[in-house]
Amino acid sequence: MSHSSLTPRQTEGKKRLRWLPELRRGEMWSYFGPAFVASIAYIDPGNFATNIQGGSQFGYKLLWVLLWSNLMAILIQFLSAKLGIATGRTLPQNCRDQFTRGTTIALWIAAEISAVATDLAEFLGAALGFYLLFGAHWLALGWSQTSVMLAAAMLTTICVFAILALELYGFRVLEIAIMGFVFVIGICYAFEVFLVHVNWRTAAFYTLVPVVNHDSLYIAVGMLGATVMPHVVYLHSGLVQPRVRESIAREEQEAQSGGEPGHHRLRLLQFELVDVFAAMNGAWLINSAMVIMAAAAFVRLGRPISSIEDAHHTLGPLLGPMSALVFAVALLFSGLSSSTVGTMAGQMILEGFLNIKFSVFLRRFLTLLPALAVIAAGLDPLKVLILSQVLLSFTLPFALVPLLILTGRSSLMHQFVNRSLTNWLGWITVGVIVTLNVWLIVQML
Repeated sequence: MSHSSLTPRQTEGKKRLRWLPELRRGEMWSYFGPAFVASIAYIDPGNFATNIQGGSQFGYKLLWVLLWSNLMAILIQFLSAKLGIATGRTLPQNCRDQFTRGTTIALWIAAEISAVATDLAEFLGAALGFYLLFGAHWLALGWSQTSVMLAAAMLTTICVFAILALELYGFRVLEIAIMGFVFVIGICYAFEVFLVHVNWRTAAFYTLVPVVNHDSLYIAVGMLGATVMPHVVYLHSGLVQPRVRESIAREEQEAQSGGEPGHHRLRLLQFELVDVFAAMNGAWLINSAMVIMAAAAFVRLGRPISSIEDAHHTLGPLLGPMSALVFAVALLFSGLSSSTVGTMAGQMILEGFLNIKFSVFLRRFLTLLPALAVIAAGLDPLKVLILSQVLLSFTLPFALVPLLILTGRSSLMHQFVNRSLTNWLGWITVGVIVTLNVWLIVQML
């Protein structure tokens, strides 16, 4: 039995598919993981940059962007996981199988651009985290800022290689480690919000009511690009594969005794829906906490925060040294974990589109070069981070359109094919993103 070949009996499968699975004791924990690994990309250093600048410059007024971006992310990540579960193959592999060679190459180029932009932002963020924590000591010894940042980049490289090496002990070990990073980042920002005086009524209003103007459009698109990340659209379809292979093996064994085809994958999809919902909403709460903290702490200064370093130095006098320390720790954990996930996504993109084997450690080494060039040139990390997030927003349609086309093909998805409502919601999501991008181009011109 092939990964996607199903019998006519499965046409009734969609009718029996429940939104939530029937739980056995302790079973849910074993399925948690893929969406949390993907969610780390939604709270990476690019989010720090866009959320801090958005909150410090426009207060609570862009919170609605995070809510709508999160709703888009839930739908997109679920569709990516569903494609991987239904076909037993990643999104890049399915693109290579289903589209022409020219289309595949074009999609690969767009995916690589998004992967490089992502790696740049995440690696810079981790290096900044080390710099904020330990840089003052080295600056006092006479080191230049560029030298300290380069040293932080080398330390970041060592740490990321160590995290990637956890997969040698099993992918579940790496999943749990990434989930731990998400938990620490969440605790850090819960602490930050506790320290500031938040106008919760105003925050709730701007979360629900969209407010946008020409001045805030650039940051709003950057926040969108930082939340609905194209590289994890590809990645999530691969993160589910270890569990998909187990489900397919069980189905093949049960098929010999008349078992129902696709049953275990349907159950896996139900659990993945819960995983996605929990992980994406957790990331949304952390992102919202970033904006709320920046709005409550920095708006009264009467000027936007010009850099992540500026935010760190400003937090100390405003909220105390512990606040600045927690901010740096959150940024470091965000950068290290998201850089690891970005490397995994880049490897999956390269192998899937080009059908080649590529070491994840070699991929990490090659993606160091743009970040090292930015650091050596002394460019403003915040501006580079925000620019990278806007670039991600422009490459999003190149990931989303193939995903919607593939998940809408009954010949490929069989009983897992999208329903009409899902397709409409997906195309509306793409339309909103493209409209915002065109609006930004017109404004910039």
